[in-house]
Amino acid sequence: MYKIVSKERLNPTVTKMVIEAPFVAKKARPGQFIILRVDEDGERIPLTIAGCDPEKGTVEIIFQIVGATTEKLNHKEAGDFLQDFVGPLGMPTKLEGLKKVCIVGGGVGCAIALPIAKALAQQGAEVTSIIGFRSKDLVILEDEFEAASDRLIVMTDDGSYKRQGNVCVPLNELFEAGETFDEVITIGPLIMMKFVVAAVKPTGIPCTVSMNPIMIDGTGMCGGCRLTLHRNGEAITQFACVDGPDFNGYEIDFDEAMSRGAMYRDFERHAYEEACNLFQKEVS
Repeated sequence: MYKIVSKERLNPTVTKMVIEAPFVAKKARPGQFIILRVDEDGERIPLTIAGCDPEKGTVEIIFQIVGATTEKLNHKEAGDFLQDFVGPLGMPTKLEGLKKVCIVGGGVGCAIALPIAKALAQQGAEVTSIIGFRSKDLVILEDEFEAASDRLIVMTDDGSYKRQGNVCVPLNELFEAGETFDEVITIGPLIMMKFVVAAVKPTGIPCTVSMNPIMIDGTGMCGGCRLTLHRNGEAITQFACVDGPDFNGYEIDFDEAMSRGAMYRDFERHAYEEACNLFQKEVS
């Protein structure tokens, strides 16, 4: 059992928890993830490690309430326990030798991007961070990105906070001004990453994406997280849980990934509604 040390609401749909998991905290690196179960009857869900403190033995997770399991998780409070908390899983983000990097994050994907920005700053790299959200009330981790970045650009789709537009607007402006980077790392919704990759491609700058498809066991055996990559004229299959979650953005078949990601959307919505109804009955 894994104790929830603290819980914080970052916006109406996103929550941060700090979990007591000393063995995970000791080994975790930016870009890796864990798989948890809320209770003994719960499903396994992957969540990227948003931060860790090896001395305290704690791990931060940040999650968006989108389905039944994240709804159940959000009903847990500080002092409660989780059934399972397994990790670190996946390959850490490769940051060695990078001196000037652009981090592009969208929505809750910013929780994954933040530890990467922090690690780059700690190794002395120049970090430009572009983070985007649908509206002001959904903005998260702005102060943390400010501290980890040499330059921070915040975008909102509706213009309710900072600049209006998507993350590709300032990215293209930087390229048009002659800005260059050792690498662009983008993390967020699939459609956002697809367009970021398209914006970066004409520059020839390496572009890394972090993939978070449907995942069950985290060991590559279930095949649920398989991705199609196009490399040297051939289509190859790799698995986000063991080969990733980071991939060369130029190789990813985003259209297939988006199609696969939508397969269980109706089922997830139905399960979420059932979970909400169950909690409402318990309260009443």
